[in-house]
Amino acid sequence: MKTHYIKLSLIALIGLAFACSTDDNNILAIPNVPDTGTGIGLPTPNYTSGSTSFANYVAIGNSLTAGIADAALYIRSQEASYPNILATQFGLAGGGSFGQPLMSDDLGGLLLGGMQITPNRFIFDPVAQLPFTASGTPTTEVTNIVTGPHNNMGVPGAKSYHLLANGYGNVAGVQAGLANPYFARMASNPNASVLEDVLAQAPSFFTLWIGSNDVLQYASSGGAGEDHNVTGNLDPATYGGPDITNNNVFAQVYGGILQALAQTGADGLVANIPDITKAPYFHVVPHNPIPLDAATAAAVNGAYAAYNGGLLAAEAGMLISAEERAARTISFEASATNAVVIEDEDLTDLSGLGLPPLRQTTANDLMVLTSQFVIGTLADPNNPLSVNGVGVALDDSQVLTPEEQGAIVDATLAYNATIEMMAGQFDLAFFDAYAMLEEVSSTGLNIGGNAIITADFVTGGAFSLDGLHTSPRGNAAIANAMIDVINTKYGANLPKVDAKEYTGLYVN
Repeated sequence: MKTHYIKLSLIALIGLAFACSTDDNNILAIPNVPDTGTGIGLPTPNYTSGSTSFANYVAIGNSLTAGIADAALYIRSQEASYPNILATQFGLAGGGSFGQPLMSDDLGGLLLGGMQITPNRFIFDPVAQLPFTASGTPTTEVTNIVTGPHNNMGVPGAKSYHLLANGYGNVAGVQAGLANPYFARMASNPNASVLEDVLAQAPSFFTLWIGSNDVLQYASSGGAGEDHNVTGNLDPATYGGPDITNNNVFAQVYGGILQALAQTGADGLVANIPDITKAPYFHVVPHNPIPLDAATAAAVNGAYAAYNGGLLAAEAGMLISAEERAARTISFEASATNAVVIEDEDLTDLSGLGLPPLRQTTANDLMVLTSQFVIGTLADPNNPLSVNGVGVALDDSQVLTPEEQGAIVDATLAYNATIEMMAGQFDLAFFDAYAMLEEVSSTGLNIGGNAIITADFVTGGAFSLDGLHTSPRGNAAIANAMIDVINTKYGANLPKVDAKEYTGLYVN
């Protein structure tokens, strides 16, 4: 997309930082010791599996299942993954061992041929009150295949259709982006698909939580991809990473996965997709973070005078409505809370008049977390007037507009309708993750006693430092909600864990 510069006669470099506070209740160690008794002198509870069997539990999914937290996969996050928590409880009712393709360290970065290809995890600095990337050289080499079988078949980055893709774990294709490095280090062979490796284990019980990446990558990229519910493209082989999967493609893929699992005779639980726009990743950076003094605001407004005049001409020529002209008019003032200037591809095309698709953000726009590192910086290091978000409009990757949010929600609801319908069709337990995140992000979720987890960044306890993936405490809450559903569906008697005993935030 073309970058549009507005010439300014006066402007200072504007930076943006965000402050975070800690909550001692959220900074804990991670004991994972279930309460298997009711006290001295009382009988041990009789935990049962009901009508199902947990003898061989296999978890299928993406990064949420694998245990990614703080923007990386690492040993501690894997040990605190919701499938590992579930497996521990299943073990009290006949469940077998639960193997995970553990990373080699707690840094989380991946190496390919000795070269680092994914970043290390985030760590929170309680002094600076900011997250930062952990230093050090990771030791997890993709080409060192971890021998399976693996009960945790969560593959970070996987979309629904990736589970059926042969060669998705071929090490030779990782460098070119044709294969997934996480699956490459755990696949049974280079041509295996994720689903094939699952079926080969003949699971007695499974959890399936897939589909969030079918919209998540579009959302986290600020809507930079294609919405294939609009394009009508039904060929996932042609999809880009940030694209939204067509609803019909998702339904066909999801049905195929469940049909294959049904043939094994396994029972299971399926989970729907939360509204990812409720995650803290989209609620840290305000839409109006620009501080300007009176002189600078006047200079910026002067620079946009020609653009605003062009909008008036477009309105007079009936090319745009008065409402759109007002929405596109750029205006700064002496304030600490000026909205940023963005490009919006959904605006009327006025390129024939030489006018770019610019407007300022409103409270209805969602700034992505990474925009904090762009707003206020210079687009051109040699041009002090090229301040991003002021003299240079932010591109599509930095903000989710209402139209893009609508596309995400529409696809999510369509996927969820498919998931819930097929849960009934295949007689499976159904976990409503969508409703759970709604509660976490609105009123907060009580996890026992007076402990509440929310979607607040850093202090909320539900999410890790990347603002997208759940924390160990969030995973424990998810596992407990799944246990409730499993107990109800299969007549099992499984105990829940004390979610308060799981950390909401790592500080090292």
